[in-house]
Amino acid sequence: MHASFHTIGIIGKPSDPSIASTLTLLHTFLIEQGYQVIIDDDSAQLIQQNHIKHRPATDLGQYCDLVIAIGGDGTFLAATRAIAAFDIPLIGVNLGSLGFLVDISPDELAATLSRMLKGFYSEESRYLLRAKIIRDNQVIHEETAVNEVVVHRWVTPSMIEIITKIDNKFLNSQRSDGLIISTPTGSTAYSLSAGGPILHPSLNALVLVPLNPHTLSNRPIVIADSAEIEISFCQTKQINALVTCDHIEIPKVLISDRILIKKRT
Repeated sequence: MHASFHTIGIIGKPSDPSIASTLTLLHTFLIEQGYQVIIDDDSAQLIQQNHIKHRPATDLGQYCDLVIAIGGDGTFLAATRAIAAFDIPLIGVNLGSLGFLVDISPDELAATLSRMLKGFYSEESRYLLRAKIIRDNQVIHEETAVNEVVVHRWVTPSMIEIITKIDNKFLNSQRSDGLIISTPTGSTAYSLSAGGPILHPSLNALVLVPLNPHTLSNRPIVIADSAEIEISFCQTKQINALVTCDHIEIPKVLISDRILIKKRT
């Protein structure tokens, strides 16, 4: 049996009034069970109760020893990024459609959480990626991803031409619509749709999946998750590229930039 929890945070799907009933149910249940509860600022506005404790979602990890996300996989991913620095557990309540990462339904909320909060649960550890955009030898942007980092062509009908290095060693060059760098968690998401393999969550691996490559020899490649991946552009004509970390966009990446991607530690 695992240790019990004391202060529980709740992060809901942003600006979605449809979660109000489940949010209220969860908040009431946890308070009645004797837990301290802190809700993210946006979700707190949906609960018609007095004396609700709330803070920005990015602060919850500092004050809570468990966070519960209410929504779909997108909400779960956003909650993961918000609390990543604090190494605390995250539970997902599914109000979305697919729910690969969130598997508790609202109908089973009280019964399932009662057992989990008493320590009857199995824990899975998932790692994240950290992407850095380097321009003129300076880091101009950093972002965290749970599923994948993707380099796309952006606002252009032409393919982009990129060079990929692994631990500073040349891997390949390719003309394509882009490249996906996926964790095992993300291997069932965009990477799978682009033809990548499914990786078991326990694997210490990453997968690189080209998007619509120009040559058939460019296939998905699985590498160790300890590797540092560097992506640069080799075309001479100036175009913009787009980097996304899950659904967070980093636009206006120039062909003179370098993109470094590594497991977040």
